[in-house]
Amino acid sequence: MAKPLQFDEAFSKAREGETEALGGLLETYRSYLRVLAASQISHRLGQRVSASDIVQDTMLAAHRDFGDFRGRSPEQFSAWLRVILSRNLFRAIERHMKADKRDVRREVSLDQVAGSVDSSAAGLANLLASDQSTASRIVSRGEETRRLVDLLVELPEHYQQVIMLRNFQNLRFDEVAQEMGRTATATRLLWLRALKKLRELYDAETPA
Repeated sequence: MAKPLQFDEAFSKAREGETEALGGLLETYRSYLRVLAASQISHRLGQRVSASDIVQDTMLAAHRDFGDFRGRSPEQFSAWLRVILSRNLFRAIERHMKADKRDVRREVSLDQVAGSVDSSAAGLANLLASDQSTASRIVSRGEETRRLVDLLVELPEHYQQVIMLRNFQNLRFDEVAQEMGRTATATRLLWLRALKKLRELYDAETPA
């Protein structure tokens, strides 16, 4: 099985017009985008639209508009993808909430959605950061942040859920407990176990 191309190599080939390289590059961000999309989809909206659908639309748009992208770094690329993702999320919110005859333009704006997506992306850095320097190191390396998401989606579903609710949606433990049908104490312990397992996976793949 061929080894996946590193960002710089895949990006250069994509710039040269190799559609296979561009497709492969975008595919490495699928989990990253799905986690961010899922963090923005409420239970109510989730009954009508899936994070996977939003991500697929984002991937198609990124493939179509790649020629307009002017950055070169992983951080710039992920930021560009977040802009596209935010637009698709906003359209989904408008479209599906209008089905309830609600004028969501009075309730949410594209800037609010984009800000929330960026906030969730920044929250990734705090998942494993034991101090500010660690957080800054993770934030400064786009590839490392994306890898952290790839590890997150390897966790059991209930571990993913508690981290999503607590760290991405910023719910209080009593609110997370209500969503998951657990006590607040049990939810806190589950959250701690989930973070511990994520840390173990991360350390196992991180060079000393």
